[in-house]
Amino acid sequence: MPRRVLILVNRLKAEAVASLDSVANAVKEHAELIDIVDAIEPESLPDPTQVDLAIALGGDGTILKAAHHCLAMNCPLLGVNTGNVGFMAGYEFDSFLRDAPSILDGSSALTTRLVHPISAQHIDKDGNESSPRLALNEFVITAGPPYRIIKIDISIDNNLGPTVAGDGIIVSTPLGSTAYNVSSGGPIVAPGVNATIITPNAAHSLSFRPIVVPSKSEIRLVARQTNSEDCDGTRLLIDGQLGPIIAIGDHIVITNHQSPVKFVIDPTVSYWNTLVRKMYWAKAPASKE
Repeated sequence: MPRRVLILVNRLKAEAVASLDSVANAVKEHAELIDIVDAIEPESLPDPTQVDLAIALGGDGTILKAAHHCLAMNCPLLGVNTGNVGFMAGYEFDSFLRDAPSILDGSSALTTRLVHPISAQHIDKDGNESSPRLALNEFVITAGPPYRIIKIDISIDNNLGPTVAGDGIIVSTPLGSTAYNVSSGGPIVAPGVNATIITPNAAHSLSFRPIVVPSKSEIRLVARQTNSEDCDGTRLLIDGQLGPIIAIGDHIVITNHQSPVKFVIDPTVSYWNTLVRKMYWAKAPASKE
């Protein structure tokens, strides 16, 4: 039975818009096109019971935003890379058109990778609790202006750990391990590993190293020194989006979220191949010609 497909496109990206007609025509030929909506700020999303598959056109930022929509709709997501790197994309544009009949006509099972988000709850110094927020890549407590050092206590499963002093701290999923985490010196963690990564951002210490903990662990971050007393400085970032201001005494409690997003992937391309091809994993220095 042909799949019912929603297309999410980043209309601010010329490459995504340019590929839209080809992708939409493929869907119309082999499946049922439910709707085409803006990936970043959709006016509305269709009834989740009417969608079997969502296709996102754009780069990593677009696919990440679309993944949040798919989490709410409980449908698998196929990212088609029309950006520069497209590390999160399951398919390149040409390979999607090649495999479109088998992907769309419903005659075979989709090859998927499950990604579990992490959940953060902000508890202010007076004990007021916010609604949990979800991140597929990472939560970041960032120093913010005027960019003085901040200090954050770390506890794991109610065991008090160190205090990080520096520009902040990153708590990442394996999916997000190749994003802000890796650029700050954190490890790459393969998909399917049930883990959460804690990485300091510019720590004021030579001995503070990133750590990897079980995904079932509860991570509690307590702000001891911030830039929020005299300006809107220190904040929680949620997949790169602005979250609440963090003041001294605030707690951020991070846990694993049980409902995953299903990313549809090209079964002919391995994660390790993608690391080599797109992230230049262990690429040797250029030699003199």
